Amino acid sequence: MSVFTDLVVELGRLLEPVLAESATAAAIVLFTVLVRLALYPLGRAAFRAATPVAGCLPMLLQLPVFFLMYRTFSSGGELLGHRLFAAPLGARWTGALEEGGPFGAQGLVFLGLFAAIAVVAAWSAVRGRRAAAAAPVPAPVPVPVGGKGASPALSAEQVEAMRKLGGVLPLLSFGTLVTAAVVPLAAGLYLLTTTAWSVGERAWLQYRKESAARSSL
Repeated sequence: MSVFTDLVVELGRLLEPVLAESATAAAIVLFTVLVRLALYPLGRAAFRAATPVAGCLPMLLQLPVFFLMYRTFSSGGELLGHRLFAAPLGARWTGALEEGGPFGAQGLVFLGLFAAIAVVAAWSAVRGRRAAAAAPVPAPVPVPVGGKGASPALSAEQVEAMRKLGGVLPLLSFGTLVTAAVVPLAAGLYLLTTTAWSVGERAWLQYRKESAARSSL
């Protein structure tokens, strides 16, 4: 955990001349971007696999980073005193309500975070639904089993169920709102950044795929 803390502290020091007290919050966002950049090749491979399960893999690999962020800002440490505007990075939504209500100084910071997460989740849901509706239903393909013939082909109902699952998965982004309301503000910032990156990454990869398809015509 000390390595993570030292990295965030150093990034915060680099940003402090510009962002003052919010430098550590910006350092968390920058740290999240660096993590997602490292996972980009995996995200691209998952997109090409075009299955909901493969798309969940990059998210699962981020869980250790999220829990590290959560523990760092849930226990005592030098980063707890740092702030995003008026709210300490170790603060929670319930604490902000006790300080001054939803429209108090800390409450407004959390409301801004929730609003940003909601916008990203809505964008993800709309894109996911459109992609699922526009995707053609592939013809059932027999899958070889152990090199001895083929198993029964996927039925039309199974293929349709996979398409529906692909349309429902983006709705899980709204669950991030619930999580952000119970974890420290720093962890909420991480959730916002990584969720926004995921949606933007898929939009970029989809754009490149469509551009490549148009150029090949």
